[in-house]
Amino acid sequence: MSIFSNSEVQLFFFFFLIGIPGLENVHVWLSIPICLMYLAAIMGNSTILFIIKTEPSLHKPMYYFLAMLAISDLGLSFSSPTMLRIFLFNVMGISPNACFAQEFFIRGFGVMESSVLLVMFLDLFLAIHNPLRYSSLLTSKRVAKMGLILATRSIFLVLPFPFTLRRLKYCQKNLLSHSFCLHQDIIKLAHSDNKSNVIYGFFVALCTMQDLALIVVSCMLILKTVLSIASLAERLKALNTCVSHICTVFVFYVPIITLSAMHHFADHKGPLIVVLIADIFLLLPPMNPIVYCVKT
Repeated sequence: MSIFSNSEVQLFFFFFLIGIPGLENVHVWLSIPICLMYLAAIMGNSTILFIIKTEPSLHKPMYYFLAMLAISDLGLSFSSPTMLRIFLFNVMGISPNACFAQEFFIRGFGVMESSVLLVMFLDLFLAIHNPLRYSSLLTSKRVAKMGLILATRSIFLVLPFPFTLRRLKYCQKNLLSHSFCLHQDIIKLAHSDNKSNVIYGFFVALCTMQDLALIVVSCMLILKTVLSIASLAERLKALNTCVSHICTVFVFYVPIITLSAMHHFADHKGPLIVVLIADIFLLLPPMNPIVYCVKT
């Protein structure tokens, strides 16, 4: 079996991505709905950012957090051009450096979105639990600091990935199982010891699951606060606001958890199911702010 070192990888080696197994003949037709979803996500999130920026009445913490969510979703959309390239032009190859960079941006914006969703739930809890002090607790300056902290956290959490992946040696088998570069997928092709990559990848996944656990705790606190409200109309209004947040959490976390579980625990997984879930992971979350705005 041929093994490529770091320098050889840069000169001769390419990873090959895949579209949807068994449907290669209709990739061009499948590219139409995919392109429409990309266009809707990019235009929708860009419109949200423009409206929040230009409308003074929306310069509030809730909408600032929504803008952060839109930025992270735009990042996810722009981080996955390989999907369009595969379905439109049947171009499968990607250089290792480009693959590692794509993995960095997808993972980074994913971590950022997870953090933003957590902060949005905390914002909702404060608004319901202590509405009189809400404005004084969440000032514009504090929201800006929180956004900077979330972005910094996301960058530093995923920054080691491209460098640790470059240090690995890869076998001649270079076919990945998705239409974009995924960390779990890449390290399976490594011939050298990848234990540190697996451990650190598990640590980052735990950080994301910690966000989800805190979101669940926030939901329970919100529900407890809502049930203590005397007015039925106010209860329904508060619960209606929660629905939008819960929908965004389901759309983001369900594909991630399902995909991770399939990569780690499913020994007889069908490639078609795994590919479809991975594509959903990239296509659906960027629609989150649009769904949120429509519901709100």
